[in-house]
Amino acid sequence: MKVGFFDRDGTIIEDYTDSKWSYIDNPVFFADAIRTLKEVQQRGYKIIIITNQYLINEGFISLQQYKKINKKLLSELSGQGINILDVFYCPHRRNEGCNCIKPQTGMITEAMEKYPNIKINESFMIGDSKVDIDLAINMNMRGFGIEVDSSHSNVIKLTNISDLISYI
Repeated sequence: MKVGFFDRDGTIIEDYTDSKWSYIDNPVFFADAIRTLKEVQQRGYKIIIITNQYLINEGFISLQQYKKINKKLLSELSGQGINILDVFYCPHRRNEGCNCIKPQTGMITEAMEKYPNIKINESFMIGDSKVDIDLAINMNMRGFGIEVDSSHSNVIKLTNISDLISYI
């Protein structure tokens, strides 16, 4: 099974400053995100969201707030015909020393344990920050950085999420 691993905040939906997240109730989708996710799905990829949510353990949002936004996100995507296979999130503080916060490989490793038929060499990671790209590099898989530079041969810089389609 080939998988598109997608970052959430700043890639599929709007991202905010840490303190502003305390007041966010609804995900705001980027204009091309839903169309791109549909196209990725139509090209035979399963979609898994991989998201750092250090906001939880750092006290900016509660676990309930995270779950509420995620539920709305999944409901909206489902209503648009997009099936998200799974969501893996890291609630740990940035300095907590866990193995799941990106660019650590814990969330993708967990996905591979849960779904042993994932073919990592046919999969990719896309995100809007250096940690997303570094995760792709750490997993030795293709990476796509939205406005993120990298000199690594497995990584391609995109201007926006819809650019992904011409590379998969």
